[in-house]
Amino acid sequence: MSQRSDKVEKDVNASTSNKLLVICVDRDNDVGEKAGIVTPVIGRDACIEAAQRLALEDPEDADSNSIFSAIKTYEDLISKGYQVEVVTVAGVKDRGVQADEKILIETKIVLEKFSANGAVIVSDGEDDESVIPVIQNVLPVVSVQRVVMKVSRSVEYSYAVFGKYLKMIAYDSKYSKFFLGVPGILLLIGGIATVFDYTAEIFAVLVSILGGAFLIRAFDIDKAWSSWSKPTPMGFIRMFTMVTGVLLILSSVPAGISSVEPELIESNTELIVKITDKVIIGQFVAGAIPILWIGMGAIFAGTLLSNWIGGIPRQISDSLRIIVLISIYPTIAQFTNILIYDENSFTLIPPLLGGLAATLISATILFKKYRKQKDQEMVLD
Repeated sequence: MSQRSDKVEKDVNASTSNKLLVICVDRDNDVGEKAGIVTPVIGRDACIEAAQRLALEDPEDADSNSIFSAIKTYEDLISKGYQVEVVTVAGVKDRGVQADEKILIETKIVLEKFSANGAVIVSDGEDDESVIPVIQNVLPVVSVQRVVMKVSRSVEYSYAVFGKYLKMIAYDSKYSKFFLGVPGILLLIGGIATVFDYTAEIFAVLVSILGGAFLIRAFDIDKAWSSWSKPTPMGFIRMFTMVTGVLLILSSVPAGISSVEPELIESNTELIVKITDKVIIGQFVAGAIPILWIGMGAIFAGTLLSNWIGGIPRQISDSLRIIVLISIYPTIAQFTNILIYDENSFTLIPPLLGGLAATLISATILFKKYRKQKDQEMVLD
């Protein structure tokens, strides 16, 4: 199996750095998730062992080849007279900000043991290379090498790859429950409905199931629910507030209907007239909005509380959701007054400006507090 390394930045030979750190980046932490290796991995022998263990666990993972490529780069630089060390750093499975922070911390740990003045980044794709600006905060990057695998492009290889993915769909529960489970349910229900001559009625059910499955997968609702329902204090808080919030949001509909005066409904016998009557709409919204806002506030407050207990740094966004929810309430309440009592539309301007001012002031205070906290952490580091 051969490899090709493309240098993205200036060549090492043109660099004035004499102590180089060859860094193999594994942003999604395959080396930890698959092989159980704790990073950072420092040194040639340790990196060889890590690459071998990862290759044994998953021979098709490109990260093991990236580690071997980093070792080869290390040996080439040694032969040219550089002082070099090779390391493997990893992020987290879900990538994102937490992965970049972990890579930055591991790079600082390595620099405490090997005081380098330049870095050579080795990666197998653009995703790993996205952490280059993060590493540049603590160490100049003099070269970036990408490892590209050469594979067969024959028809037989294409069939083999296609067959592999079909096997994954059939036997891997992560994929089969969606690609086989959902169509299986639809076919089963459709067959039963055809036998009992309920074809027209069951069509709506099938479309609803398919639409629900698409929504759940598109917005990762299943993953979110599994994380919320974990047996931890944060999970129980999120699960309780989510269920409470959804029930309150659903109950806002009957609350809005009960707020409409019965005389208005009786006097408007046609459905289209009822829907387009602005007084009916205003009364419905005025009755539904308090319960709806409480339900949404419960969900936002549960997210804020669980993140705060779990130490997840999302207090700014979680707090701003609640602040915006509160700030926009007077504007919607005034809008319902315009519909019901035919007030002037310009009366929307004061609550709108007040809500905007409250949001901007709160955001400014929260960001200043966050920056001050970050500055203190940097001073401590």
